Amino acid sequence: MAKYRHNLPQLDGGIFLSDGGMETTFIFHDGIELPHFASCVLLETPKGRVHLRNYYERYLAMARGRGVGFVLESATWRANPDWGSKLGYDAGRLAEVNRAAIALIVELRDLWEAPAMPCVISGAIGPRGDGYRAGLMSVAEAEDYHATQIATFAATEADMVAAFTLATVEEAIGIARAAKSLQMPSTISFTVETDGRLVTGATLRSAIEAVETATDGYPAYYMINCAHPTHFAQALEAGEGWVRRIHGVRANASARSHAELDESTELDAGDPADLGRRYRDLTRRFPTMRVLGGCCGTDHRHVAAICDDCFEPARLSA
Repeated sequence: MAKYRHNLPQLDGGIFLSDGGMETTFIFHDGIELPHFASCVLLETPKGRVHLRNYYERYLAMARGRGVGFVLESATWRANPDWGSKLGYDAGRLAEVNRAAIALIVELRDLWEAPAMPCVISGAIGPRGDGYRAGLMSVAEAEDYHATQIATFAATEADMVAAFTLATVEEAIGIARAAKSLQMPSTISFTVETDGRLVTGATLRSAIEAVETATDGYPAYYMINCAHPTHFAQALEAGEGWVRRIHGVRANASARSHAELDESTELDAGDPADLGRRYRDLTRRFPTMRVLGGCCGTDHRHVAAICDDCFEPARLSA
């Protein structure tokens, strides 16, 4: 039974950590081949599951050492029907992979959770297509498409679902509506280009406000991911209602554009210390941003730097 589905603790205040760039860590640091950038394939073998556990536990140890909560995101960003088909999964096997991903992080929660460290189980959802390009789905098509994965999560111990790297308003609305119909708390996380806008040209404000209007404000909160802080900080306005709905950031390590990252054959890990300082500035300007992790190119060094810059000294000894 889901532990926090009806009372997400990250909405009650305090900082929550999450992990870094899962896929880039496995590919560039660990030398693991991930077809189609899909970390869910690691769930298929005992060795792969060990890699996943070791990956998560490095971040869980940081959260425990600082006495803060943690959002455990499942390794399912690519585990939706179209990407699953490319990986050779039929519908039954795809459902099994999604369930296995949740089961693994539930096991980790049982091992690591403490009174000062609530661990939220989140089913990660990725876009139907390429997160760096606009899709062509209508809202109704997106709702129908993503409902399959969300329904699988709803039948597990997942507390919520989180849709990452979304590039269109239509897909975001469809996911939020599917989650609402299945009574699953949801997070919508947009990615932006270097100008702070979605690839469609929509502003973050218009995108969030459109989802709010179309779903009666259903998402538990919004996030920004897969973009460097220099790409979106200027698009945020302190005190605005739509900005107060943004509760988390999972930024890229690199300040390169999506097009440049797509063409790169080497990892750009950026500067962890600089990223930490940028997170500190964001959390000071926008205090609702309290779910902190990384995206492409980030690893434990970046999340450690974020901890060092964003947590009060008293919390470091908790």
